[in-house]
Amino acid sequence: MSKVAVIRTTPKTVLEDYERLLELVEYRRYFSGLEEVVLKLNLSWSLFFPACSTPPWQLDGVLRVLVRDGFRVYPVEDQTVVTDPWKGAYLNKWLPVFEKYGVSFTPLPNVEWVRYKPKSKLLALDKLFQGRILVPKLFIGKGVIHLATLKTHGHTVITGVIKNAFGGLIPRYRHHAHKLIHDVLVDLLQIQKEIHPRILGLIDGTVAGDGAGPRTMTPRECNLLIAGVDQVAVDSVAAKIMGFDPWKIEYLRKAHEMGLGCADVDAIDLVGDAGLREIRLNFKARRSPVVFLDQLFRKKLSRRFPLIETVLFHTPLFKLAILGSSIYHDYIWYPTVGRVRIRRFFETEWGRLWLSYPYGKYPRETYLRRWDSY
Repeated sequence: MSKVAVIRTTPKTVLEDYERLLELVEYRRYFSGLEEVVLKLNLSWSLFFPACSTPPWQLDGVLRVLVRDGFRVYPVEDQTVVTDPWKGAYLNKWLPVFEKYGVSFTPLPNVEWVRYKPKSKLLALDKLFQGRILVPKLFIGKGVIHLATLKTHGHTVITGVIKNAFGGLIPRYRHHAHKLIHDVLVDLLQIQKEIHPRILGLIDGTVAGDGAGPRTMTPRECNLLIAGVDQVAVDSVAAKIMGFDPWKIEYLRKAHEMGLGCADVDAIDLVGDAGLREIRLNFKARRSPVVFLDQLFRKKLSRRFPLIETVLFHTPLFKLAILGSSIYHDYIWYPTVGRVRIRRFFETEWGRLWLSYPYGKYPRETYLRRWDSY
């Protein structure tokens, strides 16, 4: 039976609570025999916004346990057409936490990516990228821990530990996978099981994101932490807590049907604090204008007019879409609606905890390799 730990936490106890969470999922026994662990962070926006990306206390709480227990840890995050891992690491206050524990941040554009031939039959990834499957060489043979946040997503209803691999196993141009995103997530789960001897997922629900995720959300204080080694079970429990039916989330249903994990929450062994099985947050997954237009052109109109997808997403014209997304998110929504929501967040105890973490110095070395992965 799959086991998922769910516990309550507070800003004063969150570091100790992460240690308790790891103990509940018996992480030491699970990672027994491994010396190296990839710590896959989550960066949905280079700018800071509550619940959007890995918060510093999640990184702090997990690293203090891993380093104390003698693991060699590789914190990583990738680049997208709209995010910069160095800028994100600075603005989300990761860099001083790395320095505190003596670990180095590794942006994935700078590592060696190798061709990989999956042992499993894929649903979509090989078709989308003409059979050219690439994975970071750094990942192969190492355990991985996903640091996700509890939030909604316009493409996938929720985004949890399974989708966190989306930002680690597909290079910069992974937006092309949005067309068949649910199938792609199942493919990535299969690949993870092949290249990682152990996978552990942690979801920070201290402050969760409701609405038009993964960026333009309404922050909600939830004071929850979730963890487990069955990624399907972890995401299913997270979905249920948010108020969604896991069976209606396509990637969870397909992963369950293929035997990749358990999406049946009633069959999952929930451990941790009492009374959490009944929590329903009644979140609503909405689409931002950027996600709406992406789905309109990539999924709906391209079925009738296939040339639309080629012209809009596979020519230099796509740079206009990138520019439009940046203008909307960074220069329209963030300084207006976003600023108000951040100000409200800073008035909470979690906001005050976030303010207590330093930014540190902006890194001198911000090189990111530019390469055409496909």
